[in-house]
Parts: sequence; C-alpha cells; structure tokens
Amino acid sequence: MTTSQTARAAGTATEIKTLVREKYGAIARAGGKGASSGCCADGSLDMVGDAYAAVEGYVADADLALGCGLPTRHAGIAAGNVVLDLGSGAGVDAFVARRLVGDEGRVIGVDMTASMIERAGANAARLGYANVEFRLGEIEALPVEDQSVDVVISNCVLNLVPDKAAAFRETFRVLAPGGHFCVSDIVASGPLPEAIRTAAALYVGCVAGAAPEADYLATIRAAGFSDVRIAERKPIQLPDAALAEHLSPSELRAFRASGLELASVTVLGSKPAACCATDCCS
Repeated sequence: MTTSQTARAAGTATEIKTLVREKYGAIARAGGKGASSGCCADGSLDMVGDAYAAVEGYVADADLALGCGLPTRHAGIAAGNVVLDLGSGAGVDAFVARRLVGDEGRVIGVDMTASMIERAGANAARLGYANVEFRLGEIEALPVEDQSVDVVISNCVLNLVPDKAAAFRETFRVLAPGGHFCVSDIVASGPLPEAIRTAAALYVGCVAGAAPEADYLATIRAAGFSDVRIAERKPIQLPDAALAEHLSPSELRAFRASGLELASVTVLGSKPAACCATDCCS
C-alpha cells in the first residue's frame, strides 16, 4: 500500500484526532519554527510570515509557525477580559492576548496535545505569567465553565476539528452573554473532492478539513451567534508538489479543473447579550 493509500484509509474522527496529536506533538517536542515551516503541520503553507514581529506580547519561543492569521488583531480584547484560546499550541496567541488583558485580566489556553500544553506551560512559567494557564482538553468538550469567558480566539485550529458544530456550540456555551469570538481558519469555496476529504495526511495538513465557506458560516450561526462576519481574507495557493504527495496525477488534475479555491479567513461573531442558553436564539 502506498503512502497516499495509507493516508486515505483513515477517516473517522478518532483516527483524525490521533493523527493530529501525533503530528502536532512531534512539532511541540521539536520546537522552533523550523519544525513546521507553515500554518499546516506538513509545512506546505506559511500564511503569517513575520507578521507577529511587530505585535506587542509576541513570544518567539511560543511561535511554531502553525497559524493562518492574527486573530488578536480583530478580537477587540480589552484590559481585564477573560480570554480563551482554542488550540493554543505553544502559547503564541495566548501571550499576545495576555499583553492586551493586562495584569487584571486572564488568559486560558486549551489544547488536546499534551506536549503542546507542556511547552506552553513552560513558556508561561519562564515568563512569570501567573494569569495565563493552559488546560488539556478537546474543543468539542471544553474544560471551561459556562459563561465564564469574554472573548474566544483561535488560529488555524477549528479546520482540524471533525465536528465543527460541536466546537462552536461549546464556544457559545463558555462565552458570557454579550461576549464574542474571533477565529482565523481555512475555508473552501465549495465542497472538496472526495480524494482530498479522505486523505488523512491532508487533514492533518489543514487542507482536507477546510469546510465550504457558506457551510462554515451557517454552522456558526446555527450555534446561536449573531453579527457573524469575515474581518480579513487571504487566498491560499496550494502548490502542486504538496498535493502530489497525497493525490494521484488524475486526482490532482481533477482538483485543479474543479476551480475550487482555499482561503484563510478571520471570522467574528457575538453571543447575544440576552441569551442564557445554547438554544435560546434558535
């Protein structure tokens, strides 16, 4: 069986999560930007470059180059806020958020990879940040109390979550009424071909998990969020060489012929101030 065929054999949520943990755990243990070289774990894309260099609160040791945007730029984080970072990795966005909330605020990072939690915690301890903590857990079942967070952020992580509806329901649950989220993620212009959707390696590489943009936004609204909008968009050019590792020549030609496009988007939405339960706005 070829590498491509082996990759396609995995398709369940459990298998995908196992692959994600293994790949991102290896990146956490290796450390440094060179471990990934892009927003995808396979190193095929770099959507951020050196944009963090001018951001206050940036910690180079926490930057593994796995993001596809700068959600803190649009998140409207204020002093004293409680911020939750979904898929916090080594803590790069959590530490930027910490600079914005100040000493009177608090930042919680959640990641399902133990090695990432360990690395992020070590970074926080070294920096002496007592108001930043990292918790091991899955986004579809957040280890966070109801209505306890003012702002939720996430950077190129929700496209790795098989059940995005559950992820946004959990985001809604933990936000206080009137709270909001800002996430950077990867979406597609339409449904991806089966050859890409079923290639587990491309899922871990943040490509196959990209939902159609219209479906993505509909999922967010179905969770109860209002004022859902895209604050920033960047087109993604997938190199043939990256896709050819996982697709046959005919599958690659079919994908190019489909005209489908991928984009990095930064999306915002709010939990209505009058809502007190997940289904109250349905």
